Amino acid sequence: MPTDVILQNLKNDLNEERYEHSIGVAEMAQQMAKRFNCNEEKAYIAGLLHDCAKCMDFELSKKIAKEHISDLDETEKDNKKTIHAPVSAYIAKEKYGVTDEEILSAIRLHTIGKCQMSDFEKIIFIADKIEHRTREVEFREQIEKFLDEKENPLDKAMFKSFEMTIESLVQRKLPICYVTVNVYNEMLKKL
Repeated sequence: MPTDVILQNLKNDLNEERYEHSIGVAEMAQQMAKRFNCNEEKAYIAGLLHDCAKCMDFELSKKIAKEHISDLDETEKDNKKTIHAPVSAYIAKEKYGVTDEEILSAIRLHTIGKCQMSDFEKIIFIADKIEHRTREVEFREQIEKFLDEKENPLDKAMFKSFEMTIESLVQRKLPICYVTVNVYNEMLKKL
């Protein structure tokens, strides 16, 4: 699907802030892909579509997930903040015609992650946290600074993002997906 058609559909399906955020993630993902030797065009598309189901009715999201998505973490499927990622991957495939598994996987993983993510998946995950259109400067700077590290910059930025997310979830007494805890533990050992 041509980018202008994707943008028009997103404008219809998302609220104004989520639409701006999606463009910001696409731009940041493209910049990061260039910097870390990944496909820039695919990163841009993944960034645009990563939240394509974010404004969908929660009950409809749960219905789609139940009928079409088999790999949901228990805490992910009943959580409005996380269910949009697998549903967005499904919508990207069904509505937008995306067949590239790398793009679909990056969309699927942009909230809870998984162990042993590819650099492309990490780029979309991080771009979602540090895009400059809607993310607060104080938040994104804490993650961005790790991208300048000489060794394992994507891993270090990912780890900081997980650390901040888990801390925030604990403070707000919200459930933490098991996969997120596993990724955090794996990265803690690695770094």
